[in-house]
Amino acid sequence: MNVYEGSLVATGLKAAVVVARFNSLITEQLLEGAADALRRHGVKDADVDVFRCPGTFELPALLRRVAASGRYDMAIALGAVIRGGTPHFEYVAAETTKGVAQVSMEAGCAVAMGILTCDTMEQALERAGVKAGNKGAEAAAAAIEQANVLREAGKLPPARRVE
Repeated sequence: MNVYEGSLVATGLKAAVVVARFNSLITEQLLEGAADALRRHGVKDADVDVFRCPGTFELPALLRRVAASGRYDMAIALGAVIRGGTPHFEYVAAETTKGVAQVSMEAGCAVAMGILTCDTMEQALERAGVKAGNKGAEAAAAAIEQANVLREAGKLPPARRVE
């Protein structure tokens, strides 16, 4: 049995971080967590580009452009959608999730989602580093692992066909 897994060694990898400005109290903490995780795993600051978009709904369009550029081994999506008193939350959360998933299937690089969908600001703050770890850091670690396993999968020879 051959098992392929991505490592968390990121030396030499290039990363793009696409972050929404809306709910910046949260998204800036996610960005700090992602940057710290990338650094700790070996990515040089010069090999990380940060792209900002207005809000989480706009994030997948920018993520698609960045991931399709061919310049990065990984692209990390960071945003925060917090429930309010209208159905707006459901629409934004659902469409953003679908958009990021679609980009991840089409991209030539690893794509990780660090987008919070929380009921309250307190929940979002907890997930952005106050109590329950930092979901930006977790997304960065997932992107590193995925980038490495995708690289290994790209080295596999074509399957032999039995006729």
